[in-house]
Order: sequence, then C-alpha cells, then structure tokens
Amino acid sequence: MIVELPDTTTSQVSKALVKIREEGGVVALGRVLTLVIATTPDAEEEAIEAANDASREHPMRVIVVSIEPGTATDAVEARLDAEIRVGGDAGASEVIILRARGDAARYEESLVMALLLPDAPVVTWWPGAAPEVPGRSPLGRIAQRRITDASTQADPQAALHALAASYTPGDADFAWTRLTLWRAQLAAVLDQPPYEPITAVHVSGAIDSPSTTLLAAWLRLQLGCATEVELTGVDEGSHGIHGVRLDRPSGPIELVRDVPGVATLRQPDQPLHDVALPRRSLRDCLADELRRLDPDELYGEVIAQGLRLLADDGAEEIA
Repeated sequence: MIVELPDTTTSQVSKALVKIREEGGVVALGRVLTLVIATTPDAEEEAIEAANDASREHPMRVIVVSIEPGTATDAVEARLDAEIRVGGDAGASEVIILRARGDAARYEESLVMALLLPDAPVVTWWPGAAPEVPGRSPLGRIAQRRITDASTQADPQAALHALAASYTPGDADFAWTRLTLWRAQLAAVLDQPPYEPITAVHVSGAIDSPSTTLLAAWLRLQLGCATEVELTGVDEGSHGIHGVRLDRPSGPIELVRDVPGVATLRQPDQPLHDVALPRRSLRDCLADELRRLDPDELYGEVIAQGLRLLADDGAEEIA
C-alpha cells in the first residue's frame, strides 16, 4: 500500500502512520532499527529496493530524505511532499519518503527526528554523494552507524583518503564491505601449512577501485612492516579487484578473478581451485553492514592506519 501526502508536514506524516497502523493493522513492533537514507530523487528507488530486500533480514523503518541538488536554498519555495509505503510495497519494513525543497530541505535532522522509532538504533546511509565529515553532518550526528560508498564519488580514491582523515568510530563504507569474501578466502589460505612469512604482496584492480586500495591496506596492516605491498592498475574495462599474489619462500599464492564472479586459486604443489567471488550487490552490502551496530574496529584501523602505512611505503596510489 502506498499513501501519498503532497505539500505536508512531518507532524501530518506521523499522524498518517498512526492512522495506517490503526486501520490496517500494520505495526512497528519487531522493528530493530531506523535506517535513514539520504539521497536524490533519481537514485531513491534503487536505494529503497536494496533496503526492502535487506529488511527481510533486518526488520526496520526506512526514512528516505530525498533532496534535489541545488534546491535547499531560500530562493526555492519551501515544500515537503511525503509518501508512505507499507505491506508488499515495503518488504519487511515501512518506508517513509520525504521529498523536500527550499527551506524545508535545509534542516534534514528536523525532518526525521519525529519519525524515528523510539529506543531503537539509527543508521544513516548515503548511497551517493556523502558529506565531507559524515560524523558531524546533521543526519550523521543522530546515527550510531554511518554508511558511505566511496565508489560512487566523483574521485573514489580521493574520497577514500577523505574518509581516513575524518574517520569517527561508527563510520563504515561499502568499499570495505565488498572485501568480505576476499578477506575470508585469503585468511583461510594463510591458515594452512606451510606457515611461512609473506615477503611481498601484489594487489591488482581497477584504477578507480577504492576496494582494491583497502585490500592492500588491510594486508599491509595485518602482515607487518617486513612485507612489501605493491598496487597495480589493470585495464579500464575491469571492475573492482582483479587479483592478489602473496610471495613466500615455497612459492607464490595467487587468487585471480579473470572471470566475473569466479576466481582461480593457485598454490605451489596443489591443483587449481575455482572460488566463487561474485561482486556483492547493494542489498548484500547493506544487509552485511546492518548485522552490527557497534563500530567496526578493524575497518577503523585499516582506514586510519593501513592507508597511512601504504602512503609511507609509497604504494598508496594504483599505478
């Protein structure tokens, strides 16, 4: 069910929610969090679809703050149009879309405060352009977790370093979330004999891939200062991470994704193995980040220390 509320106020939206629950039996009981999505009108449906899919694992209230760039000024007439989606149109959540312009769009925090679930954690997600310092932004200040996506920024590598400079516990980025399967596979390989030191690491990926840079930073941080880390850019047609080679005395370990979704694992004196390493969808990344509402300490160490170690080694840029 979709309820349209043109030219409205947040107070009227809140009353409409109560009325929907009373008349239709739709309740917020069982909702574990409030997800606030800060986006633009042209990107809101993709974000809502991902949130609806993730809500089947994490029942929640979704509040979408949709503002057209350049309309949050005094020169534009103030107006708030809202839409409430429940039932089959909202997955296992209830979706409130707030399309604001003019003076109504300048105070994002006041738009959502009256609509937050009481006594429930708040997560703010910027699917596209993110504020310079997420933790100090109006929607970031009210959230326990703040999710960005460096890969959607105009300059992903610069965005990654900006995130490192402004990191606040509770920050997260999908560039890191997309590494989960790679990190798990590499950790599993290194957990098997022979237990030899890694002397050098070679990471390759798309030039604009922040995930490739974070993977190199994670390996640099975990393997220590005795390990040389090299970043290499691959063809422009490539997406994300291409492969990793770990050098050790008995021979290299190689995990290379030449085919979309499948990587080949090569180890000395062992047969080749095909490993499923698909690119993670927006829904997968969001559901993964919503599994924890406390700060991701490892991400904090990698973004704040691992990138700096790469820079000190002269390997922070993909060449």
